Amino acid sequence: MTPAKVQIHKLTSVSQVVGFFAVAALLFAAPTLRAQSPEAKGAQTPQVVQGPDERYKVDIMVVVAHPDDEGAASPFIARELDEGKRVAVVYGTRGGNGSNQAGPEHAAALADVREIEARKACAALGVTNVWFLGGKDTASQNVLISLANWGHGERLEEMVRLIRLTRPEVILTFFPGVFIGENHGDHQASGVIAMEGFDLAGDPTVFPSQVAGAEHRLEPYLENLRPWQVKKIYYFDYGGQRNDAPKGSGPSYSVTGMSKSRHMPYWRVAVESFKSHETQAKGYIDTLSKESEEDLQKQATDPQGGWGSEQSFVFGKSAVGGSPTGDMFENVTSAPAPAVQHAAVPAPSTNELGVELGGAWSFYEEFKRAHGLENLPHINEPEIGVQAGGPLEIPIWVRNTTGEAKTIDLAVDAPSGWTTSAGAGPYKSAAGLLASLNVEIMTPAAPISETSKDMSEVTVTATSNGKQIGVIKLQVMLRKRALPQ
Repeated sequence: MTPAKVQIHKLTSVSQVVGFFAVAALLFAAPTLRAQSPEAKGAQTPQVVQGPDERYKVDIMVVVAHPDDEGAASPFIARELDEGKRVAVVYGTRGGNGSNQAGPEHAAALADVREIEARKACAALGVTNVWFLGGKDTASQNVLISLANWGHGERLEEMVRLIRLTRPEVILTFFPGVFIGENHGDHQASGVIAMEGFDLAGDPTVFPSQVAGAEHRLEPYLENLRPWQVKKIYYFDYGGQRNDAPKGSGPSYSVTGMSKSRHMPYWRVAVESFKSHETQAKGYIDTLSKESEEDLQKQATDPQGGWGSEQSFVFGKSAVGGSPTGDMFENVTSAPAPAVQHAAVPAPSTNELGVELGGAWSFYEEFKRAHGLENLPHINEPEIGVQAGGPLEIPIWVRNTTGEAKTIDLAVDAPSGWTTSAGAGPYKSAAGLLASLNVEIMTPAAPISETSKDMSEVTVTATSNGKQIGVIKLQVMLRKRALPQ
């Protein structure tokens, strides 16, 4: 090849390279130029704003304490699912402190088993969204003990999170109060936390990291939920073994209808669901499995209360109005409800020097005022059920807001055979003091029948300088078995 030809070849190669980069630059610039033109701007496809995960949206959230507690409403749940409602169940604990009729496991191992039972029972009803708050199963009748052992603040935060995630229209839960019957402290705690969640989840200043959006998703602690106001809350009828259940305080529903999807009555769906809870009732479940459909039908229609009994609920409060006895979904639409607002109800005036019943009883008085629940059915006189032969503890607040120290005498009047072991006698109270003390009474170990509903009255009278300053009366039922106070 001659030098001239080599030079021509080099020049051609350079031209090709320059041409390539020029074309590439135009190609890369073209989209940019198009995007900057007004016509191209209008033709852009809008980006989609991502909304909440619809897989977890529910109409009804059932908030209970332990696996098997969903049975308090399971026939109604089957009915509502058949009507197209979406249901989630939230358990406060996994039930590790319960009994085990199916095997030797206890404590944490039993909790693992009971969680599986709960998920199977819910699946048998048709509920797939099942959540656990992580509280510790606590055997007592005292809601304050349960709330403390659960870790109240953490459980409430999780409750608010689940409400904001699932966006329920209605909450069903346990009645907040101390009464003889279904009086487990954990049951009460689930009702307290559900009510607190109802009032707080719609407020963006409550647990604000839950409703803060992460910038570029770089902050791992900001959850990007939205505030959500549940529209209504209802409580399970607290009747249990009582004859004075609060009838007419909320809606009632028949559960004897035939499920269109399951081809059996709603109560029968509930029976099949309950069979998953063998740790809690294996003997009873084995009996159910041996019975004919005719025998099951007789049980369902038992006038003393059976699987097929009408399901009644107590109206708690509503953010959208409606009548207490109207349908749960009266006035409920798909539109979000504004966050609830209610004025604090002042506590009733008290004497400068006096006593009052404390513990869970005084807590619920304050709780109802704080959450606008003054219209809930209530028991006229405080009551408790205790095991015969065991102690009865009466918590008392002693108040002295006078300007000087006072001596207060406590006298206890209890039935024959009951012995005051602590708490009676004189106390010296400093000026401006509000303090707590306990009166303890040992009850007689008399034989008690399972069906006995006899009540005894215990009275604590407080005097100061010979003048009566307060009287506390408590109705007590001695029972063959009872949870500790």
